[in-house]
Amino acid sequence: MVSGPLSDVRVIDLTQVLSGPFCSMLLADMGADVIKVEPPSGDVARRWGPHPAVSGEVEASYGGYFASVNRNKRSVVLDLRTPQGVEDLHRLLSTADVLLENYRVGVMDRLGLSYESLHARYPALVYASIRGFGDPRTGESPYADWPAFDIIAQAMGGILGITGTDPEHPVKVGPGVGDIFPAALAATGILAALHEAQRTGLGQLVDVAMYDAVLSLTERIVYQYSITGESPAPQGNTHPLLCPYGLVRTADGFVALATPTDHHWRALCQVMNRHDLEDHPQFGTNDQRLVNASEVYRIVEEWSSHKTSTEAVSALTGVVPCAPVNSAADIAGDPHVEARNMIRSVEHPSGSLISIAGAPIKFSAHGEDPFVRAPLLGEHNHEVLDNP
Repeated sequence: MVSGPLSDVRVIDLTQVLSGPFCSMLLADMGADVIKVEPPSGDVARRWGPHPAVSGEVEASYGGYFASVNRNKRSVVLDLRTPQGVEDLHRLLSTADVLLENYRVGVMDRLGLSYESLHARYPALVYASIRGFGDPRTGESPYADWPAFDIIAQAMGGILGITGTDPEHPVKVGPGVGDIFPAALAATGILAALHEAQRTGLGQLVDVAMYDAVLSLTERIVYQYSITGESPAPQGNTHPLLCPYGLVRTADGFVALATPTDHHWRALCQVMNRHDLEDHPQFGTNDQRLVNASEVYRIVEEWSSHKTSTEAVSALTGVVPCAPVNSAADIAGDPHVEARNMIRSVEHPSGSLISIAGAPIKFSAHGEDPFVRAPLLGEHNHEVLDNP
């Protein structure tokens, strides 16, 4: 465990794969004692790679996917299909502040662990769930029984519908935002419910649907459709409401730039030495630039395509918001990442060190402890169960 503002909080984590583990990882990074309760077969994500220098069964069941989002936790194996497993879970819950699960609807009820029964037994317990379409207790979705993963949430929540070069070629967002954003919202909800429980002595159900979370992430399409009556479609690397705002080509790649105001546009014109365009009747305001977006991007790329990405960023930095399009290798060498401790090294059972993303939430009153590697399956059974 690491130190932090949640050092007095214990979380019993029944989740697997990404959404739940990412949520409990955020809490663990802030100091919570997260006890990861796994079935005898382990979290299914344990075997998902890549695997560094695999030399045996232990290493093969401990891939990078699992190592990244299960740091700073302890692992206990319980078979919740058995009376002993359920009894041991209750022993843990009697010491816990939060229960987190991401089973499909009805699973916890069939195990005799429904929200109602646990709330009656542990009134102050915050019970949090992350499901594809939410828990029927807070609003019964017609899709409640459907299984869901990241790409399902991206598809139904609207991200796939606006990402890509055109409507015929939708593109999935690279990171698992359909899991990760619900996880972040669940962590926020848990902290709010804990705050209220401290005041009232009563916990509650915190319910996050992956569909709902992604819909809230794509909030722009809701008001666009409401106001215009048209569903936004993919339009590549530009913005439907701001111009220019997106990627422009350079001599050796691309840079991102943002001119959300007319002031930024005039600054960009000065960098390009195109003072004639600053208050041009076709380009002087954002609305005018949107109407003439193709010509705007042609003009900007006429300037940027004669510069390397490094040269373009150097010319724009401090004047117009801009950025290089970083690869993982670029990020690994970025001085910002080093200064902010955003790549951390952890041990791997193979004996090697691997790098994982650091904690994005920083606290002035707490330094950053070294990460504790993700646990082996059942590594802390005796430590936790003998002294719950």
